[in-house]
Amino acid sequence: MLDPNSPLAPMPELGVPWPDLGPAPAEVADQSRTELGELSRYEFRLEGVDAIADALFLQRFNELSALKTHQKEPSNAAQIDRRAREDIVLLQTLLRGAGYYDARIDSSVANTAPLTVTLSVEPGKRYLLDTVDLPGLAAAGAKARGLGEGIGLAPGDPADADRIAAAEAALRAKIGQQGFPFATITPPALVIDHATGRARLTMPVDPGGERRFGQVIIPPNKLFGASHVAKIARFRTGQLYDSKLLEDLRRALIQTGIVSSAEVKPVEGKSPGTVDIAVDVKPAPPRTIGGELGYGTGEGIRAEVDWTHRNLFPPEGGLTLRAVGGEQEQSGSVIFRRNNFEGRDRVLTAQLSAANLNRPGFQATTFSLTGSLERQTNIFFQKAWTWSVGAELAASDERDTALRTGLSQRRTFFIAAMPFSLVYDGSDDLLNPTRGVRLGARASPELSLQGDVFGYARTQIDASAYRAVGERVVLAARLRLGTIIGAPRDAIAPSRRFYAGGGASVRGYSFQAIGPRDLNNLPIGGRSLTEFSLEGRVKLFGPFGLVPFFDAGTVSTAELPVFSNLRFGAGLGVRYYSNFGPIRIDVGAPINPQRGDPPVAVYVSLGQAF
Repeated sequence: MLDPNSPLAPMPELGVPWPDLGPAPAEVADQSRTELGELSRYEFRLEGVDAIADALFLQRFNELSALKTHQKEPSNAAQIDRRAREDIVLLQTLLRGAGYYDARIDSSVANTAPLTVTLSVEPGKRYLLDTVDLPGLAAAGAKARGLGEGIGLAPGDPADADRIAAAEAALRAKIGQQGFPFATITPPALVIDHATGRARLTMPVDPGGERRFGQVIIPPNKLFGASHVAKIARFRTGQLYDSKLLEDLRRALIQTGIVSSAEVKPVEGKSPGTVDIAVDVKPAPPRTIGGELGYGTGEGIRAEVDWTHRNLFPPEGGLTLRAVGGEQEQSGSVIFRRNNFEGRDRVLTAQLSAANLNRPGFQATTFSLTGSLERQTNIFFQKAWTWSVGAELAASDERDTALRTGLSQRRTFFIAAMPFSLVYDGSDDLLNPTRGVRLGARASPELSLQGDVFGYARTQIDASAYRAVGERVVLAARLRLGTIIGAPRDAIAPSRRFYAGGGASVRGYSFQAIGPRDLNNLPIGGRSLTEFSLEGRVKLFGPFGLVPFFDAGTVSTAELPVFSNLRFGAGLGVRYYSNFGPIRIDVGAPINPQRGDPPVAVYVSLGQAF
């Protein structure tokens, strides 16, 4: 503790004598008045930097300032003096970093209540670069000029440390992207001339020689070999080296799900003028168990669980066992899936499944074997174009109602199909888009093999658009049209007709409840489909949002989509925007219901409605 009888040391930097703070408060009367007089709270001001300081300058100062950090604490004169000295040094460092090498900074204390500590800055002139010298860059040949100009720094620019650091980073990135994997860049040196107010920047460069991609090298492991990594990579042997393709490969290896960490680096190639790519991977746990739970009015509760081994058949050959239990669906399936099949993001899938569906208009027990090859998108590498082609064989025993008599009938259908699709995604986010459009076309030529063989084609077109209005509102719209051409409705299996209604269709109505109905008021499906939706996605606070929506749709017995006899639904949804996507709860009501439609429908699921 300080001796209360000893005087304070003088503080010439502060400019005024330390004020008399008066007698000690009653609650601490046992301490001497002199000791309490050494403690006070203070206000803090920074003057003279408004014209030169940007947001980053002020952020750095506020985060590092000793005066600002301890502003709320009672402090004595020595503490305030020390903090002022520290902040003067801090300001000088920040100002020099911004190019002000002749700045003057004074501190003062105003004898007010509370005390006001002021740092006054006279920044002086800003030093400019007289020369920007990159010795050695000429060895890059014809690319030297473009590399030098591409760093964003030239004579006459401010001698700003951030800009110089950004120029160094830009040069490192660009020279690696232009075919020089072993380039070295000496950290920049800045020489200040106070007499002229100019600065000279020197940053030596050794390009190290241009290279082209050679081979992929990977140590033996249980995941995959060099040939499979080469299929994932976006570069090919003989292509000019580009460093950004190495980071792309590293991310793609992690995205496989069977790799926990990956190192991808260039090494000297075995052939002259080449660079080999050395890859080292660490395996991730290969097995996962997943689940999903949802609810919809008319559809009821639906639960799904699956077990997956992602690399049971290397490379990237996974096996999934899936089971679904719900009020209207019970199914099981065995799925083989090979990712990155003969190319990046191509997925080969084969599936054997058995399902029992209890829909409002039919019951179907179906066994199917399907296979597909598709180009997929994902949240890490969202793609503009995706496609799929496939084949399907199905045997289905189905019960529905004869339209003329209203009596139950059961038929067995044998179906062969070749579905394919093409989708364009111009949105900005896969799970929660705020702008852009999406367009998709799906078609499935099918043969019915029971009795007389006949063919038909199922086609569906989807379009959606998203537009941000301000920072908190996104308007979203969706249109869906479908048609079945080539066969009458009654000849088509009930499970393969079009239906509408539900959480992913027209909200406010039960699942598949919209459209023509039989004598028992049960939906019978149709050959054409029309749906559209409008939403206003409003961010409220934190991760929560509200979504008013308006949906409409109809199912018709006609071949082509119609816009008459539309059923309308409207309501309000709540969104919780989690790290893995929006969780939604929608409550809708039918505006022009049919007989038997409930007054309110509720839907709970993961992801936006569209």
